[in-house]
Amino acid sequence: MEVQTVFKLILSFVILDFVIESILSFLNASKRSAKIPSELEGIYNEDEYKKSQAYEKVKHNFSRFSSIFSFCIILLMLFFDGFAFIDTQVSVYEFNPIITSLLFFLVLGIGSEIIGLPFSVYHTFVIEEKFGFNKTSMKTFVYDKIKSWILVLILGGGILAIVIWLFNVLNENFWIYVWMVLTVFMIAMTMLYSNVIVPLFNKQTPLEEGELRTEIEKFAITAGFKLKNIFVIDGSKRSSKANAYFSGLGPQKRIVLYDTLIENHTTGELVAVLAHEIGHYKKKHTLVGIFSSIIQTGVMLYIFSLLVNSETLSAALGANKASFHIGLLAFGLLYSPISTLLGILMNSISRMNEYAADRFAASFNYGEQLIEALKNLSKNNLSNLTPHKAYVFFHYSHPPLLQRIRALKKFMN
Repeated sequence: MEVQTVFKLILSFVILDFVIESILSFLNASKRSAKIPSELEGIYNEDEYKKSQAYEKVKHNFSRFSSIFSFCIILLMLFFDGFAFIDTQVSVYEFNPIITSLLFFLVLGIGSEIIGLPFSVYHTFVIEEKFGFNKTSMKTFVYDKIKSWILVLILGGGILAIVIWLFNVLNENFWIYVWMVLTVFMIAMTMLYSNVIVPLFNKQTPLEEGELRTEIEKFAITAGFKLKNIFVIDGSKRSSKANAYFSGLGPQKRIVLYDTLIENHTTGELVAVLAHEIGHYKKKHTLVGIFSSIIQTGVMLYIFSLLVNSETLSAALGANKASFHIGLLAFGLLYSPISTLLGILMNSISRMNEYAADRFAASFNYGEQLIEALKNLSKNNLSNLTPHKAYVFFHYSHPPLLQRIRALKKFMN
């Protein structure tokens, strides 16, 4: 392909992605209704529902502004050879290829943080604050950012350095060894995330003895699930929103409950939520998800290995010569349609898994409690009760509340 053809292809993908997202966002916003669906009546009173609609509107407007801003930045970088300019500046010092590539992505990362920081501050301290969700202090916000940057530098920089080294040493077959490295990393993160990463940001304490722990352990025995680690995380440190999740593999697996979840739900509802999470494990959703990610990564790396040395690919972004970092960046832009399609597929599978985990909980007679828990979660988080089907298809990893309730009731009947 000619350089201009590749450039036009990259540009068309960027524009197409923006247009599709804009249409989906518009469709989703158009589904906002002043009337609560009959099956969901009782979740909100009139004032609460108006508040949830206002929250969705504010989030929509903020999202559109930030996406338009990001779109304009990318267009400017493409039309005025911004990526090539950064490449030229970091190449002046004639470091080895690993250092040069790391510097290139460091500059991009710093630029992205500078541009994104005002949006992050506004979202946290204006939007979330306005609707009563924000509990984050400025001190915590700053510390979180610093710790996140350090993690990215250590983990992201370390993995990237290994990838570049393998590329320079092995060239054609480098993708196989990179795949192996990333596979080990993904599995390690799955096993150790709650033990190593989470404690850097949140305090996790074992769930104290009492009715809730007794009921959870009783259910775990009934379901044939070996459970030793039940933790409570101080989510209220940052937000009033609630959640629960399952993490880890083998002896490292653990259930984590947000303290805000415990505060706002009955024991029966909490056990139902835990039954749902245990359902994911019993149905092997976690293992299948890891395996799918590994396969996707392998396919992506193979395609990348065919293109990374292309002079045309680098020239399309204005670079004078091919390099790993420019090739990776250009590939990322060209790969976006495939990434979108894979995202749609994975979201579809995830929604199916959520239904399966709901049915697992209902099979132990926790269906009604799970429905009440889901309703309360939606209420406390001011969730959108009427998302557009197209938006759900593209973006939702969980089915909307109404569909989950209908599926649960159908199963229980």
